Amino acid sequence: MLKIWGRANSMNVQKAMWAVGELGIAHERIDAGGKFGGLDTPQYLAMNPNKRIPTIDDDGVIVWESGAVVRYLAARYGRGSLWADDPGERAQADRWMDWKQTMLNPPLGTVFMGLVRTPADKRDRAALATAVTELGAQYAVFDRALQGRNFIAGDRLTIGDIPVGATCYRYFTLPIERPPLPNLEAWYKRLQDRPAYRQHVMVSYEDLRVAGA
Repeated sequence: MLKIWGRANSMNVQKAMWAVGELGIAHERIDAGGKFGGLDTPQYLAMNPNKRIPTIDDDGVIVWESGAVVRYLAARYGRGSLWADDPGERAQADRWMDWKQTMLNPPLGTVFMGLVRTPADKRDRAALATAVTELGAQYAVFDRALQGRNFIAGDRLTIGDIPVGATCYRYFTLPIERPPLPNLEAWYKRLQDRPAYRQHVMVSYEDLRVAGA
């Protein structure tokens, strides 16, 4: 049986778990990281020397890094659904996985850390304001790419939707100003109609909030 190590309120773990849920894979998730610890044990280090989550063990196949986990699960269990067989078609989805890491993550990380992981009296408000503006601009890129599509690579959910979709619960619940992005908002509503998304991504992050934030 597939085993996944990671806490439910980790966005990276949520990406993996959402894929698992969409694909209906029998699995066991083991709480690890954050308040659960367990990442510096010899057993965990033997699987993942980086001491990060998630890590999966799929009948002896060990995979870490959330993007790699999603790609592996989709390739093994989701051919024709999350994973397109045609390389050109697959690339239309796959590129958004890297885009999320390089373009969306930096401002999103600054905003989330500033509002949830930093006490209000210690926030760099100028940096936070700049990041909020940049975050809206990056989501606007994704919004334009969604024009005329139900999902980022066409009419069905693919690997390209998962990393960006996993950020949306936080983006739309953080107390920030957001530009009007009708395609993104409609896409987010479609994601919320999916049971696996509601179960694995729409998870409270209040346990991550520090005192005074």
